[in-house]
Amino acid sequence: MDRVKSTVNNMIKSVQYRRFPLQRDDEPDRHVELKMADDEDHTEVANGDDSAVFRPPPPGGAGNKRFVFLLVLGFVVVFTTGYFLGSVTLKKSQPTCAEESSMPANDPTPANNQTPTPTLEKKDEDEDGAPDVKPARGIPTTWNEISKIFDSKLTIKDFDARFKNFDVTSRSAGGEDDIRLARMIFNEFKALDLERWTDVHYVQLQKKDSTRPNVVTFQGQEHKSEGYLAYSATGKVTGKLVLAEYGRREDLDRIQNVELKGSVMLIKVGKISLAEKVANAEARGASAVLVFNDRLDRNGGASAALYGHVHMGSGDPYTPGFPSFNHTQFPPTKSSGLPGILAQSITYSTAEILRGGSNARGGQNVTVEVNNVMVNTEIHNIFGVVKGFIDPDEYVVLGAQRNAWGNGFAQAAVGSSVLMELAKAFRNMVEEDSFRPRRSIVFASWGAGEYGSVGATEFLEGYLTSIDRKLIAYINLDGLVMGRGGFIASSSPLLHTLLESTMKEVNSPLGRGSLYDMVEKSDWEDNVLKPMAIDDAAYPFMALAGIPSISFHFTNPELDEYTYYGTSMDNMDHLKYSTSQMLEATTVLAAKVAGRMTLRLIHNHLVSLDVTRYRKAIPVAISALYMHVRRLIQNGQLKDVESKWLSNAHGSFMRATSNLNKAIMNTDVTEAKAARFLNQKLMSVERNLLSPYVSPVETPFRHILMGQGKHTLAALAENTDPRELHTQLAFATWTLKMCANAMIDDIWKNDNEV
Repeated sequence: MDRVKSTVNNMIKSVQYRRFPLQRDDEPDRHVELKMADDEDHTEVANGDDSAVFRPPPPGGAGNKRFVFLLVLGFVVVFTTGYFLGSVTLKKSQPTCAEESSMPANDPTPANNQTPTPTLEKKDEDEDGAPDVKPARGIPTTWNEISKIFDSKLTIKDFDARFKNFDVTSRSAGGEDDIRLARMIFNEFKALDLERWTDVHYVQLQKKDSTRPNVVTFQGQEHKSEGYLAYSATGKVTGKLVLAEYGRREDLDRIQNVELKGSVMLIKVGKISLAEKVANAEARGASAVLVFNDRLDRNGGASAALYGHVHMGSGDPYTPGFPSFNHTQFPPTKSSGLPGILAQSITYSTAEILRGGSNARGGQNVTVEVNNVMVNTEIHNIFGVVKGFIDPDEYVVLGAQRNAWGNGFAQAAVGSSVLMELAKAFRNMVEEDSFRPRRSIVFASWGAGEYGSVGATEFLEGYLTSIDRKLIAYINLDGLVMGRGGFIASSSPLLHTLLESTMKEVNSPLGRGSLYDMVEKSDWEDNVLKPMAIDDAAYPFMALAGIPSISFHFTNPELDEYTYYGTSMDNMDHLKYSTSQMLEATTVLAAKVAGRMTLRLIHNHLVSLDVTRYRKAIPVAISALYMHVRRLIQNGQLKDVESKWLSNAHGSFMRATSNLNKAIMNTDVTEAKAARFLNQKLMSVERNLLSPYVSPVETPFRHILMGQGKHTLAALAENTDPRELHTQLAFATWTLKMCANAMIDDIWKNDNEV
């Protein structure tokens, strides 16, 4: 009987899990067209030979038919007998136990929100090509069961070994070490038996000229730096030195009695992205920017070479709005986010010389010469997939950049390690623990992330229509661990509730209470949530593609930034010191945060996107804009505009979110079609907040709340040009109205409900 039981269990595992039917690559250097849903009717042509697809029917006669009939009959008899014996054995050998509570008390999801699980009793294919099966004993279905199994897969020992694999001295995009890392990741996906593919792009990356260094000349002395800032303008300029703090607009506003036009601004790292610093300086007429790490802000990192990019955007700036595939025609254009002035990083010691030591003097001439060159580079995005069983065409993406300047341990090695350990954990849960995820998980290793999420953005631009209404959320794994004892996050409001519930479930790195307790739970939003920066790797997913996205970081309580991030001294030793020698343990907790959020999104009947969180974010932005418009109307500066446009659009959005939330509360989400209908509504909210009235070439980040450009609600609240404000206000209000319309069940109810 034990032998029969073992046979049946093996049969269950062997037939229930079906992977993505994508063509496999044995080498990670071939481009494979992305296909995220099953297509049972597709044909494949091998080496251009049509005979590989269209074959004549095999000859046969009466004798053959009789033989086939007997063969099928014999198979049915043997299978039925084996299955009957196995079922009897299983029933006798498994004790009955009370069913565990399906959700923890703090879970916002209904207790019956569980994923149906497959058995051998039924293996029909649904319309997505996934098994449509019934629950069986021995398969984890409750949240407590699944989360405990998941937690057991992540260990300090495994991360210690993983870090050694990813700890390399160089990982520059397109270099030999990058190709080796890409091949290692691809081969591990293959060893895990994941569906995998490689997405290849040919992009323009700006690198240092090996023969002509970048030079800063001051008082007859030349200062050269190992670091540099990609996508700077090139050339040579001379201007008066101006100290500009962090380069924020308010910092520049405070500069009095100094001519900024033609100046060379000396700016400290921090507060805003490097690209924003340069853009602000250029807007004030500066001719060049010098950026450095201030020892008072960043301590040890001040003496390190500093790297970064100053493209006010993401992706290949010479194919804006288009994917950089080979042999594809693109319009002769470039990103509007490329700076027109020089930008160069310098060391703290050079900055001290320029500032005149502690006297912080300015006004003396400085000459800046930048000789960076453009290099056409082949980059690789590597993907692996754990396929869902119920809705395999819906998926969550976990991504980590593979590249960085220098060692890039905190910037790239930790995130890549977490990516691979999560891929292994989820695959093992399916194979060893009979876990049956409802939806799919895509694990993505991005190329050229250090140049501004180049690989990820090119992927989005190439497959935006393919992932529309399918990609539920993006979880960014870059920079997960920068310290210990603090925690910050940036995300779409749709994911705030999911983050909160996850923080309650994961232990604090300080060893007492939960992560939620550690951040002072009464004010957790103020203490944890930060605006998502333009240089955040999750930003293009949200602001360009309209996909709910999240980044989070374990930090030191007194610092939100890691001292060595983006420098030549970002290595394992410094990160271990920053985490009080608890690097592996802290990384396990970071992996649990990412993994548990993923589990919620792929397991529950209803995707864990909370539309009610936008009921707080939208009114804040609308209120500031409403007061601005009212003031201009009262002053006579704005005509033919009515403030009720805003109030009507705001009211429509608020009623639509309320109605959608009521529909969720009044729907049996265990009913597959009802759940899928509601999920499509939830997944459409972020996408419909992208303005359809701006060009992706000129303004790629089209999100009216989180984006960049004159179309955003924040920009409109500062716009005083009557004609432009009139036009953009009309576009913004109608974008909000269309988003509200998309949340309503039926088109004939729109007038009454929104």
